[in-house]
Amino acid sequence: MIIETIQGDAGLIKPTQEFITALREKCTETGALLIFDEVQVGMGRTGKMFAFEHYNVIPDILTLGKALGGGMPIGAFIASTDIMHSLTHNPMLGHITTFGGHPINCAAANACINVLKEEDWIAEAEQKGQLLQDILTQSSEITAIRRAGLFLAIELASEEKVAQVVKNCLEKGLIGFWFLSTPTAFRLSPPLSITKEEIKEAGEIILDSFE
Repeated sequence: MIIETIQGDAGLIKPTQEFITALREKCTETGALLIFDEVQVGMGRTGKMFAFEHYNVIPDILTLGKALGGGMPIGAFIASTDIMHSLTHNPMLGHITTFGGHPINCAAANACINVLKEEDWIAEAEQKGQLLQDILTQSSEITAIRRAGLFLAIELASEEKVAQVVKNCLEKGLIGFWFLSTPTAFRLSPPLSITKEEIKEAGEIILDSFE
């Protein structure tokens, strides 16, 4: 069973605790592997190092990418030794990669993890995300805000309005982007290192972009 712990491109849809608990129990009961895709929501984005920590369950396999490399391209497949070993046969070498595990990229990922452990950015993600949400609620044109830590989906009345706001923000020096699968919303996922002053500035830029 493969799911995003929190759906990203669907417009930031968070599952309920009951759903995740039932899913874990069903997979355990049937012997199915529970795989969480945290390429978008892992590495502190939601206020925890991994989004599944919000649900008090542990997947059998976790996939990571994007922020893991701190800007360098890298992906990770994380599982127990037994599960990893099962990939060595039937078929033989069933999980191999030509460019995986490049030493420079791995060094970058290791450095990124160390920084996240040393700084308070993950612990501050919820507070920073709430600050940005509070600023944006001043706009009557926003129909909904869905948020997990410092990851926000801003729902507007139309796809055209989203395109206008994203374009205006870019012209003012702020990068946002619509969700490919949810064109009536745009995403905000600023660096975890963003300051409160920068959040306030970003919020004002976004509010001005509705005009």
